[in-house]
Amino acid sequence: MKDNYSFTKEDLEEIEKIKAKFPEVMPATLPVLWVAQRRFGHVEPPVQQLVADTLDLPAAHVHGVASFYTQYYKEEKGKYVLDVCTTTSCQLCGGYKMLHYLEDKLGIKAGETTEDGMFSIQSVECLGACGYAPMMQVTNDVYVNNLTEEKLDTVIEDLKDGSMPDFESVGMPQFEKRK
Repeated sequence: MKDNYSFTKEDLEEIEKIKAKFPEVMPATLPVLWVAQRRFGHVEPPVQQLVADTLDLPAAHVHGVASFYTQYYKEEKGKYVLDVCTTTSCQLCGGYKMLHYLEDKLGIKAGETTEDGMFSIQSVECLGACGYAPMMQVTNDVYVNNLTEEKLDTVIEDLKDGSMPDFESVGMPQFEKRK
């Protein structure tokens, strides 16, 4: 584990801009944790300490924020983190089936990373897109809706080629006006 973390000059400039948006420094914790995660790929305890030191906040506060939100990775993850929703709506629509398909396809279980460091799989709580279940999120970014095994195959192959899935617009049903 790398224990000697430091922000770049550009990171520190971004952090100063973030801090300037708030009347107090504490609300800057979340966006500064994002800066740290983009820089290091995770917010393990030494990274949390760097954020606390940079913001002059108690380490316990930063740890509390980082550990509360699943979007912050508390350990090193693969290049692509596949968050498969397994909450009720996604469960009912096949979320666990999609999770198990991914586990079999990649040869790892939820919570693990492939040996090549390319993929991590996580079973997560609601991602807020219940109407498009089952669904997953790729590395805190793109949502992949209405999952099927074929769609997962395509996403995995595209990611192996370094291509993130395209944004998928899903329209809302149109209702006719009642007369």
